[in-house]
Amino acid sequence: HVQTEMRQECKCHGMSGSCTVKTCWMRLPSFRSVGDSLKDRFDGASRVMMPNTELEPPAQRNDAAPHRVPRRDRYRFQLRPHNPDHKSPGAKDLVYLESSPGFCEKNPRLGIPGTHGRACNDTSIGVDGCDLMCCGRGYRTETMFVVERCNCAFHWCCEVKCKLCRTEKVVHTCL
Repeated sequence: HVQTEMRQECKCHGMSGSCTVKTCWMRLPSFRSVGDSLKDRFDGASRVMMPNTELEPPAQRNDAAPHRVPRRDRYRFQLRPHNPDHKSPGAKDLVYLESSPGFCEKNPRLGIPGTHGRACNDTSIGVDGCDLMCCGRGYRTETMFVVERCNCAFHWCCEVKCKLCRTEKVVHTCL
């Protein structure tokens, strides 16, 4: 995607807008554009499996460069979709061999802490939202009072003075 989305930009140099000398360069696509493209591919990634057959060396060809393997034979295997009803992945598709482990429950062997007891945002529909983070188990809502520094002001010279304020906070925690 990065290479195909590169665009040529040019700038003219010369007296009063004339284009006596023109300088051109290739500009990369925006970071957002590259990220969006990768995210789309990630969301469309498909699970594949390797064939069980042993990898065999490519057939020797009688040509001037026997050490060069044609691009189509480079990997000597064909990825097959895990689900036989799906089509085989294309050269630009993202694929994976194993499903990701679940992150909802604790799994010390894999270093996964789980989401029990994690703080979440009850108004977010993103990954920090209670619905997603708590994996459908629900969440507890608590109201607590905290004492924080507030109304801070800088006093000449070299001192910041703050008041202490007692504020009410609502905290949501995954069950």
